[in-house]
Amino acid sequence: MSLLRLVPRQLLRHSLRTLLTIGSLAVAIFLLCILRSLVTTLEATATTARNDRLWVQSAVSLFVGMPTWYPDRIAQVDGVQNVARWQWFGGYYQDPSNFFAQFAVDPQEVVEMYPELLVVEGSAEAFVAGRNCCMVGRGIADDYGWKVGDVVPITGALFPHPDGADKAWEFEVAAIYEPGARNFDDRTLFFHWKLFEETLTKPGESPGVGAIVVRVKDDADPSTVMGAVDELFMDGPQRVQTTTESEFQAQFVSMFGNIPFFVSAIGGGVLAAVLLACINTMLMAVREQRREVGVLKALGFRDSRVGSVLLFQSLFLTLVGGGLGMFLAKAIEPGVIGATSAIMPGFRIETETFWLAFLVTVLAGLVAGILPALATRNLTVIAALRGRD
Repeated sequence: MSLLRLVPRQLLRHSLRTLLTIGSLAVAIFLLCILRSLVTTLEATATTARNDRLWVQSAVSLFVGMPTWYPDRIAQVDGVQNVARWQWFGGYYQDPSNFFAQFAVDPQEVVEMYPELLVVEGSAEAFVAGRNCCMVGRGIADDYGWKVGDVVPITGALFPHPDGADKAWEFEVAAIYEPGARNFDDRTLFFHWKLFEETLTKPGESPGVGAIVVRVKDDADPSTVMGAVDELFMDGPQRVQTTTESEFQAQFVSMFGNIPFFVSAIGGGVLAAVLLACINTMLMAVREQRREVGVLKALGFRDSRVGSVLLFQSLFLTLVGGGLGMFLAKAIEPGVIGATSAIMPGFRIETETFWLAFLVTVLAGLVAGILPALATRNLTVIAALRGRD
């Protein structure tokens, strides 16, 4: 006689409780996958950054612009190969809800410094050559149906067009890229710094530079170059802070607080609560199935075989709930990518995360099942049949 046939029957004995337990497990494993992936994405953003790229920003704040002539001075520092201006534009497409990252950059330098930008439609040469051209990520191109040759109007929220606040900046899509590394997302628009600067200087006001990216020569020491750049502007007019690309991205993320600790604490708390709920469910099952346990023992079944029924009940609950949670996490992954791409590019649920979720699911099932199974060992046949200890 196979006692495993009793497992589904006992679980269906209280179908509502079974469904609620499976649902709580699904939510817990779903949160584990998503929250753990947020942490791994933040870690990957820094670890995939290149060591030969440096970021220069104002020593006061990232939101304080630097004079436009700074890049020319930095280019003269020994060990510097390329210099590119980056300026956050902060506009939107047609409606303020259509928000994504836009940067005014030096196009030729960005193309040379970032081999991670893999052009899949159009060409990088067309982007560099066209003053009114832009390069966009595959994500926003698909979202809004943009194709190479389309003219995209972007309303400047931070930098209104000098011809009127209602007038949009217009860029022709010359290239569509896909990211080749996780420190980039596919929801960014790049356009020409010269167009940005010349348009804004028409009224006589020159814009500042938000950040300057420096490519270090292969035979140069990045730390030496960082020190030289900082020393160059020690007496002003605007002191700067130079960091490696990984440091810069880590600092940017840190502005949102200690996210890894925060999400890990939430995930740990949820898992602990659900584990206790599973243990409580199985202990209740032991009390309700005490007479059945007594009958099995009276028929001569060993304690190990009787306990295995409870153990498999627990494993069945956790595996179904955990599997459902992992399925939901994978299903919602595209939505999370779209929601977090602006501040956390490259989000994805790693295979290692699913293995971790599976391990947690099995361990939860074992712990929740072993404790009730051990409790049945101390039950005598008579006490079990009478329904009391």
